[in-house]
Amino acid sequence: MDFSANNTELWAPIIQMGIMAALILLANIMQRKIPFINKSLMPIAVLSGFILLILRTTGIIYIDGEFLEKLTYHALALGFIAMALRVPEKKSDGGALIGAKSGALIVSTYLVQAIVGLVISLGFVISFMLELFPASGILLPMAYGQGPGQANNVGTTYEALGMAGGRTFGLSLSAMGYLCACVVGVIFLNIYNSRGMVRRAGEKADVSGSVTLDTFQHNGEIPIAESVDKLSVQFAFVAIIYLVTYLITWGITSLLQAVAPGLAGTVSTLLWGFNFIIGSVVATGCRVLLSGLKSAKIMSRQYQNNYLLSRISGLAFDLMIIAGIAGIEISDLEGMWIPFISMAVIGGIVTFIYLKIMCKKLYPNYTHEGFFSMYGMLTGTISSGVLLLRELDPEFKTPAANNLITGSSFGIVFGAPVLLLVSLGAKGFYASLAVIAIAAVYLAGLLVFMLKAGRKK
Repeated sequence: MDFSANNTELWAPIIQMGIMAALILLANIMQRKIPFINKSLMPIAVLSGFILLILRTTGIIYIDGEFLEKLTYHALALGFIAMALRVPEKKSDGGALIGAKSGALIVSTYLVQAIVGLVISLGFVISFMLELFPASGILLPMAYGQGPGQANNVGTTYEALGMAGGRTFGLSLSAMGYLCACVVGVIFLNIYNSRGMVRRAGEKADVSGSVTLDTFQHNGEIPIAESVDKLSVQFAFVAIIYLVTYLITWGITSLLQAVAPGLAGTVSTLLWGFNFIIGSVVATGCRVLLSGLKSAKIMSRQYQNNYLLSRISGLAFDLMIIAGIAGIEISDLEGMWIPFISMAVIGGIVTFIYLKIMCKKLYPNYTHEGFFSMYGMLTGTISSGVLLLRELDPEFKTPAANNLITGSSFGIVFGAPVLLLVSLGAKGFYASLAVIAIAAVYLAGLLVFMLKAGRKK
């Protein structure tokens, strides 16, 4: 084997990962030293992604677009698997009901964004953009609500089904979502602060985030290092579950191809695009199995470590964000700028207004903390939601931070029907109209649950 620089297949991934790593450190320095960037609360990964996008678009640095797409796809699944493997902490911040309502709020926001996006895309189709993919509006909740990983997957799926530039359209919306979270969110934080409605904590109140031995090593866990390193064990679990996810998805799609070839064309693409959900389910099953074996005294030690699993998911999501933003092909948006800008602006405004109303009803004792955390997450990712929340609640004294986590877990359950809407919308104009109607009915059901469940007569 040739180990020299002539072997580009050997060295290209390492070089490109090295460039991304260097940009993470550069973005970290910029975030700390440039006041404007520091006050914007833009996550380091997002800033790194925008820097790499500029360098790649201008031709200063070459990064393979296919490599970025693969990295975005795999990092999303690995991050969710690592999150699902974590052992739940035994604490309560309002019970399961507020977690379920937070999950319903998250999914209802997806539905609101989907309805807004589809109304815009179908409006353009029947007016003067007959060639626009009717279901392109569904990419709005994928981008704003779920972030670049899902925008990449669904955009790629729609591209395979006939939407020209679908992946870039989704990723570009995702990038605009981060601007909503980090720029618009901070602007309104300052407006509310100047009016005395909220009080920003400021830099001195930031928690240190230091890790103690109790945080890292819980009772009953395997040692930090023996014959195998503790981090290696965590990575082994994640990698094995991803392998099982691949085998399950391959088995289902192969069976569909043999039994119902017509259905397999659409469903198979959707299953591979949503492989992170299958991975999350498998990881949850593995976690329950390990817990059961430990409770039955068959297994004496706990093998998962929440701190290390969180670091694995954090790394995976950072890489996903950088690769997703940097993988945008600006030229693919040619001819779609009007619907893109319309969805980005109107989607951000409607999301802001909807969450403002609902958070006041669901979180009456910590309305502002609940609103800014949810707005940050439902236009960016959970990290941008936490960044906005820390400006008001740096020590996480309110349940707002926990609502993001428990709500996301319930959101997977409530959000399952949304996957069917993604598939249905791809079938054409009238199918997209049906999606609007179904989404409206489901939204009404979630609203009844959020506003009525648990209320005493």
